Amino acid sequence: MTPFRALLMSVALLAAPAWLAGGPAPAAAQSVGVVQSDILVVDPERLFEETRLGQSITAQLQEEREALIALNRKLESELEAEELALTEQRDTTSPEEFRALADAFDERVQRIRADSQRRVREHERNRERAPLDFMRQAEPVLVELMREAGAAVVMDRRTVLLQADVVDITGAAVQRIDATLGPDALEEGDGESADAPENTPETTPDNAPAE
Repeated sequence: MTPFRALLMSVALLAAPAWLAGGPAPAAAQSVGVVQSDILVVDPERLFEETRLGQSITAQLQEEREALIALNRKLESELEAEELALTEQRDTTSPEEFRALADAFDERVQRIRADSQRRVREHERNRERAPLDFMRQAEPVLVELMREAGAAVVMDRRTVLLQADVVDITGAAVQRIDATLGPDALEEGDGESADAPENTPETTPDNAPAE
C-alpha cells in the first residue's frame, strides 16, 4: 500500500459522516460548492504538483539538492589541492613521514566521503517522505471537503478503474489547500496571532494544538 493510499484511508476513517452511525443523512443544501457523493476521488500527485504548498516543498528540496552538489564540488576541489600539495612533499620528506601524511590524508578523504554519503541519504529520505508529509498537512482540508460532500470515503484516483467525473474533488482540493495552507493564508494567520489579546491562555502540553 502506498503512503498516499494509507493516508487517504485514514482520512476516511476519521471523517466518516454521521449517517454511517445511524444519524440523519446530510442535506445537499449544507454543502457549499461540493457535489454530494458517498465516494470521492482525489489525485494526490496533482495535489502535490499544483498546490503552492507542494510547489514550495519541491522548491526547497531542489535547493537542498543544489546545495549538496555545490558542497561536494567544493570538497572535491579542496581534496584535489591537498593531494597535489602532498605529492609535492614526497621528495622533501622521509618515507616514514610521507607515509604518515598520506595516511592522515586518506583518513580525511574517507571521513569526508562518509559525511557526504550521509547527507545524500538524508536528502533522499526527505524527498521520499515529502509527499506523505504534504498529505498529512492537507488531511484536514480533505476531511472538510469530505464532510461537506457527505461522503463515506476518499479514494486515490489512480486506483479507481471507472468513475464519474463529478466525484473527483482534486480541483476543489487544490483551491482549498491554497486558500488554507498557501503562503498568503499562513502569513495572514501569523498576523492574526500577532494581534491576539494579551490575555490569550498560555499554550501548555495539555492544550497545545496538534501538529
